[in-house]
Amino acid sequence: MNDVYERLRQRLDDMGPGFPATKNGIEIKILKQLFTEVDAEMALMMSPMLETPDSIAARLNLPPEETAKHIEDMARRGLVFRQKKDGVARYAAVPYVVGIFEFQLNSLNETLARDMEEYYEAALGKSFQAWSTPVMRTIPINKELVTEWPIAPYEDVMKIFDNRKKIAVAPCICRTMAKKTGQGCDKPMEACFLFGSHASFYVDNGLGRYVTAEEAKEIAGKNEAAGLVMQPFNSQYTGGMCSCCGDCCGILRSLKKQANPAAAVKSNYYAQIDQDACTGCETCLDRCQMEAIDMVEEKALVNLKRCIGCGLCVSTCPTDAVRLMKKPADQQYLPPETGMETYMRIAQERGKI
Repeated sequence: MNDVYERLRQRLDDMGPGFPATKNGIEIKILKQLFTEVDAEMALMMSPMLETPDSIAARLNLPPEETAKHIEDMARRGLVFRQKKDGVARYAAVPYVVGIFEFQLNSLNETLARDMEEYYEAALGKSFQAWSTPVMRTIPINKELVTEWPIAPYEDVMKIFDNRKKIAVAPCICRTMAKKTGQGCDKPMEACFLFGSHASFYVDNGLGRYVTAEEAKEIAGKNEAAGLVMQPFNSQYTGGMCSCCGDCCGILRSLKKQANPAAAVKSNYYAQIDQDACTGCETCLDRCQMEAIDMVEEKALVNLKRCIGCGLCVSTCPTDAVRLMKKPADQQYLPPETGMETYMRIAQERGKI
């Protein structure tokens, strides 16, 4: 097949949750807006493993200086990932999600946003929950929301911040895209947290800003108060974490369409409401992003198939009638240790390796 964009689509479909084809080819239209043909050829030759420009040039028998400039330009445009360590830059191919899509934060215009939304509805959104291993998972903002302590450090938003040396925060790409098309919500924009080399990539590319752990906690607290669900990348040592809403977030929107979101999200918790303490104020009803709470005889009742264990209903209950409960031991989910392991699991489930 000679069409470089179709070959690139197939390559991206082999990575992460995929980049499926559609009948009208909207995904090719998106690629043509992001990649020149020369970019696409280079992306096809790059590895998901980090390499220096000299190594890439030598492997591909290309001029070193021109190769270095081209790859850095692609990194600046969010088409490949860059890691800088000890003054040396290394580059790697990345999936469309999580990766190229999120990196278009500053280049997103109305046309591209509408095309991306069309693609999400046509094919991409269906791929997020199609496999046993999710790309992201939901966790409570802190252990105080959970009835039974302790909870693992990677299940506590505040503890995650404490365990990261380098943190950046950036505007939400999903709400940015929604606003470009005249849709979206009024929830906080500064909602995505990046750690380590991912934080450096965002700051170096002008996509975000560095914050301290305490600043990150303050922002996360405000986001939770505004009704945003905390979702880290699905690994114990995560490179990023988002504050998500059910109106704009691609992952939550995909989850909401599931018959059993609780199973798809791989959360280790569920909300339980004390019927005697519930006053029927409906605060939790308004807070829930998954439409998992119903009013039955003027009391709030949780639909356990829809509850993703985020804790939004717990933190604002005026009578403390709601708590997060740990699922039984045989239903507890242990995330992969690293992001690479997560992608390997997804690839195995998709039959790509």
